Amino acid sequence: MYKSLLRPLLYRLDPEPAHYFATDWLQLFNGFAPTRAIMESLYQESDPKLERELFGLKFPNPVGLAAGFDKDARWIDAMSSLGFGFVEVGTLTPKAQPGNEKPRLFRLEPDEALINRMGFNNGGVEEAVERIKQSKHRVPIGGNIGKNKVTPNENALDDYRICFEKLYDHVDYFAVNVSSPNTPGLRELQGKDELKRIFDTLFAHRSKQSKSKSVLLKIAPDLNDEQLQDIVDLVREIGIDGLIATNTTLSREGLWSSKELTQQAGGLSGKPVKKRSTEVIRFIHEASGGSIPIIGVGGIHSADDALEKLEAGASLVQLYTGFIYEGPALIKKINQRILNP
Repeated sequence: MYKSLLRPLLYRLDPEPAHYFATDWLQLFNGFAPTRAIMESLYQESDPKLERELFGLKFPNPVGLAAGFDKDARWIDAMSSLGFGFVEVGTLTPKAQPGNEKPRLFRLEPDEALINRMGFNNGGVEEAVERIKQSKHRVPIGGNIGKNKVTPNENALDDYRICFEKLYDHVDYFAVNVSSPNTPGLRELQGKDELKRIFDTLFAHRSKQSKSKSVLLKIAPDLNDEQLQDIVDLVREIGIDGLIATNTTLSREGLWSSKELTQQAGGLSGKPVKKRSTEVIRFIHEASGGSIPIIGVGGIHSADDALEKLEAGASLVQLYTGFIYEGPALIKKINQRILNP
């Protein structure tokens, strides 16, 4: 029904308004017991064989919602009802910011892809905390954290620390985002020294808490093998708890869409990033001897795509663009395929 009826209607709207329209309605439906029950019966797949234990958490299934979809923690409950095994909110920044000028989200339908240059638009970490506190979620919640656009890189670790401290009691794990291409200079923080300073600061705060929560690093697909090896070495050296591979790409190789779309600035997601994302997962898994937990994300549009990520070395997977193109049935299809490979 989604691909034949709902998606064509939504695609008549510009991508960003369509996103808010669809998700706000889902959250509304989730607020009423009868419609919530329908959502759960259609899309949830429950089986003990799907459960995963990782980062000291129990995930009801290994299919999660990637950061960027629910930037402000508005739709956690609806996403849980649709069958996601975990939800990562954000990217959140200390202060609210509007993000980049619109339009900033583009559909590349021939490529089943998106280009976005949203720019960490969000209402700030404190507003998100209040929403998380009001949520009735039944799945683990990740907090994806970043820096404000106006914060210079030399002060970036203060932004990460503020978000970390304010979210600590309200999320189950953290993802440090230094790999978005849409905040000027952000990817410069992927260097070894810069990352070490950020994680040392976060770990110092964590050490003072009664409960330790895992802190992951989200990396770009555009890193070369030498840079990926540096990341693997850094994870081992300072004890980063895992990696999320990968964010969006700056590459435009092999696209079929019009130049008007492909030449838009921003990060590319969807099917075109699938191959490189899997290559990065496989490299990390092999270079670390399987010792680094990986959440695989990038170009998952089918159950086979998800299994490919898991076979390459991912322990969990996340959806974003594939969820938009394929609809919520994709979550159940992946879980059913895991049960019956």
